[in-house]
Parts: sequence; C-alpha cells; structure tokens
Amino acid sequence: MAEIAKHIFFAGHVQGVGFRFTAQSVAKRYELTGFVRNNHDGKVEMLIQGRRQDIEDCLSDLQETFAINDFESEQVEPDPSYIDFRIKF
Repeated sequence: MAEIAKHIFFAGHVQGVGFRFTAQSVAKRYELTGFVRNNHDGKVEMLIQGRRQDIEDCLSDLQETFAINDFESEQVEPDPSYIDFRIKF
C-alpha cells in the first residue's frame, strides 16, 4: 500500500503537556515515520508518514487524548530520509 505524508500544525494548549512524547509513542505504535517539534509561535509541528489509515488512527488517538480541534493539515510528498518517528528539539 502506498505511503502518504501530512504536514500538520497543532495550536491551542499543546506545549508543556507531554504532547510531543505522546505523539512519538502513538506514531511508533502505528509504525509511522517523521517528526514532531515545538515551534516558537506556540504551535506544535508534525510531519507524519505512512499508510493513510494508520495516520488517521494516530491523529484520532492524539485528538482524543488532548482534546485538540485546532490544527492545520496538508498532504505533502513523503520524505524517505525519515526511517522512524522522532522528537526534534
């Protein structure tokens, strides 16, 4: 099955609440690749790659855990340089 990638910016109360560590854990559970990091503007940025259904399930888990409704997402070309999912500092 073909892989896709999504570039996402989460807003709201997402910094300082364990979001990045939870995102990494959930993404690894679904065997997704990419990264998550805090941005200086208070948003959290994520690039997530893998099977469409796994990405949707991962995002659904994060939304339920953190009650997030404020995010922007766009589909982008997958970046083969990511072989795992990591937190960028």
